[in-house]
Amino acid sequence: MTLTIGIDVGSGAVKSTLFRVEDGKAEWLARRCDRIRRRDPMVLAQEGRDAVIEEAGLSPDDVDYIATTGEGENVKFATGHFYSMTTHARGGVFLQPGISAVVDVGALNGRAIYVDERGKVLAYKMTSQCASGSGQFLENIARYLGVAVEEIGELSKSSKDPEKCSSICAVLAETDVINMVSRGIATPDILKGIHLSMASRIVKLLKVTGIKQGTALLTGGLALDVGLLAAIQEEMVNEKVGVQAVSHPDSIYAGAIGAALWGAFRHERLQELQEQVAA
Repeated sequence: MTLTIGIDVGSGAVKSTLFRVEDGKAEWLARRCDRIRRRDPMVLAQEGRDAVIEEAGLSPDDVDYIATTGEGENVKFATGHFYSMTTHARGGVFLQPGISAVVDVGALNGRAIYVDERGKVLAYKMTSQCASGSGQFLENIARYLGVAVEEIGELSKSSKDPEKCSSICAVLAETDVINMVSRGIATPDILKGIHLSMASRIVKLLKVTGIKQGTALLTGGLALDVGLLAAIQEEMVNEKVGVQAVSHPDSIYAGAIGAALWGAFRHERLQELQEQVAA
């Protein structure tokens, strides 16, 4: 039996998970998500570790491996670090077995990851650094429009005449939105237009990876944005891509889940090597 913690330090939040892995079966014991909001991510990582251990009724000494991902390579108490693309792939397959792709839409960028049934990365494509298809950009626009982040999805879905945002640069895209407001474009139509612009880029990323059918799971901070999910599903039809886009209530934890599971795998392999050396 292996007890392992996965910590995903993102640009907007720190996610922590605790798993028990035994005979190839993983059991989720605890989870925690903390929005950063100008707080120190390293402190939040430590608080997340302590919280999941306490929730599971364990002590720090019980944990065999602590794995980080995302921007967590500087977490001092970690046992090891994994690249976020591989952790989102593994976490996505855990949450939604049988998927063909993971679409990670985070605070700063988006990426499409083509995976096999084990969560191995077959191909991937990321947005550019200046792309406006990110969670931070959407939050900035919502703040300008006076809309709570939690309201974005439903408002977008209520749109009757979406106004697409053409710029791929976040700064220019924000200028586009200011112009839309000055022209009297309704807030739902602005948000739906932004979602459609983001969805168009995401679908293009998926096509570049080579995936043509199957299911793509949304992960990352925007995974539960129902407006974005609906826009992606709409763009899939428009682009004649035979891929079904879905989300999961725990999609935001995909990176932390993958880190924990890869950590358990590495711990078990290291134990096997040590036993071979001792023999």
